[in-house]
Amino acid sequence: MDRTLVQTDPSRADAVMRPQPADQLIVALDFPSASAALDLADQLQGLCRWFKVGMELYYAAGNQVLDRLQERGFNVFLDLKLHDIPNTVAGAVRSVAGTGASLLTVHAGGGAAMMRAAAQAAKCPGAPKLLAVSVLTSMDADELKAVGVSGTVEDQVVRLARLARAAGIDGLVCSPLEVAAVRAAMGPEALLVVPGIRPAGLSESDDQSRVATPAKAIASGASMLVVGRPITQAADPAQAAAAILAEMQSAG
Repeated sequence: MDRTLVQTDPSRADAVMRPQPADQLIVALDFPSASAALDLADQLQGLCRWFKVGMELYYAAGNQVLDRLQERGFNVFLDLKLHDIPNTVAGAVRSVAGTGASLLTVHAGGGAAMMRAAAQAAKCPGAPKLLAVSVLTSMDADELKAVGVSGTVEDQVVRLARLARAAGIDGLVCSPLEVAAVRAAMGPEALLVVPGIRPAGLSESDDQSRVATPAKAIASGASMLVVGRPITQAADPAQAAAAILAEMQSAG
């Protein structure tokens, strides 16, 4: 399995160096069973190379679904959003190293010590690259204020991005609205994985507050996009994925 990760440098104009959209699209398998997830993955064979396994699917199916995806040649983004004391998170990172997952999330809100422990644990053989989750795309300024965070969403995301970079984390998960600011804060090599993607012409944002089109997110400096319901709940998932890939290509 190819576990090479996309790192986009938006300052380069050389089209030859740009990654292919298929290497930048992660489809979120937010399903309650392995059978439903694998059925969708099979429909997207030849179009998509990355799938996200989040808490719903992982708690239902465990490592077996990761194994089945990798047997099919896909790369896995394990989105567990680890958030605990440093020792516990470090142990979890070492455990994930045995699954073959290529990416793993931790919550930046866990603090610098927790992220440093995770980054140190990720030096073990087979460990995934780490992404720090900043502010969930379902949250807006009012939600942040309610939990005691003053200032704008962008301020908080950039603050957490700098904390993650200093702790040795490989990249960040942020909404498309903060990509440009985070890219400026973390530099061209940081891996920025961006959910909250809605194709052009789709008005529904579901439960996400901060969204953008695929083309806009890529043009702003996103390394990879995470797309779930616009593909997984489409009448024709393969057609929906192909349309999103075309939108991403248009950003170049």
